[in-house]
Amino acid sequence: MNIVFHPEAEAELSAAIDYYEAIEIGLGYDFSVETHASIERIAAFPKAWTIIESEIRRSLVRRFPYGVLYAEDDGNIYIIAVMHLHREPNYWQYRV
Repeated sequence: MNIVFHPEAEAELSAAIDYYEAIEIGLGYDFSVETHASIERIAAFPKAWTIIESEIRRSLVRRFPYGVLYAEDDGNIYIIAVMHLHREPNYWQYRV
């Protein structure tokens, strides 16, 4: 199964890693590991997470207030957003 990031989702992930790393050395790495583990769970079980709109699902990132929003199509996983769960909940909708 291929994982494809929306360019803005990739930028969000990178910005969040930088943010956590600035707070404490190693925390950005921890966030990256937890986010990638969430993406691996998505790839293994794409239909296991909550549908939040149409065909868009959300997998929560452990230890951090983030969710990975994705859609599955033709054997591919499209990462639409790596979003903070307490900020602007619908900002990603134009990406679909």
